[in-house]
Amino acid sequence: MGQGQAHPPVTPLAIAVLALLEERPMHPYEMFQTLIARREDKLVKVRPGSLYHTVSRLADQELVRAEGVDRAGNRPERTTYRITGRGRDALRNRIAEIVRRPVPEYPIFPVALGELHNLPKPEVLALLRERIGVLETELADADMLSAWAEEHVVPRRYWIALPYLRALLAAELAWVEEFTAELAGGALEWENFDPVTGARSAYHGADSAVSPPMPPGSAAKPVSNFSDNPS
Repeated sequence: MGQGQAHPPVTPLAIAVLALLEERPMHPYEMFQTLIARREDKLVKVRPGSLYHTVSRLADQELVRAEGVDRAGNRPERTTYRITGRGRDALRNRIAEIVRRPVPEYPIFPVALGELHNLPKPEVLALLRERIGVLETELADADMLSAWAEEHVVPRRYWIALPYLRALLAAELAWVEEFTAELAGGALEWENFDPVTGARSAYHGADSAVSPPMPPGSAAKPVSNFSDNPS
């Protein structure tokens, strides 16, 4: 990449790759194995193809460099990579940028929650109880990993993300359980659906407005160049 050109943001997978190479030089297959063995696939989506592509892109940006090629037996040749000084700076700057200020991550679960009223109550309850089971399993898995790390005296600074993820899981589980109990107990009014057609039935409850009201200050500002036909 020529001088003066801005690098694209360092992606989560690129952060993981640069952090591994900060430990020691590795080839991409070893990087993949290490990420999976450390269960970092819980933090970053890891696929062999995307990892190889990320390493190649980092090399093009001169954030990593190829150090040598080796072959063991009949296995394919493997290129070992090392982090560069620019790569180390990019890693540290990106970590600092992420930690410094929260940014909207647009998780998909709140999107579904906001539109959950489009589903019949029995289906909603079944789905919520299914999610509760998954969250309980993930919470138990997080506890197991924490216990393993403590048993093997792994310095806590290397797995500080784990108690954070556990806190998120526990908070979500508590909220979903409370919401499920509220809906199941009738404390939360829900729309009615025709059991045969599945169509929404006429509803005349206290909150029967067709569309929810807009919160104050939420009116969209006009966009001069917006068009239904962008072409």
